[in-house]
Amino acid sequence: MTRLIDVARQFQADENGAAMVEYSILIGIIAAASIVAIIAIGGWVGSQFTGLCAKLGTNGAPGSTC
Repeated sequence: MTRLIDVARQFQADENGAAMVEYSILIGIIAAASIVAIIAIGGWVGSQFTGLCAKLGTNGAPGSTC
């Protein structure tokens, strides 16, 4: 019976699994934030190129577009 109690106490004191879950959540949050930042920056860069193209106009060649 004391062996069972000792095993239960060791299981309760073991925090390796909890730390792994915390790190997994942290990695997930960082990955999601990175994806959102990349999408936002990509949209901003695309709009900058579109605006630049509209300001410069076409190069005069037939069928050229931005």
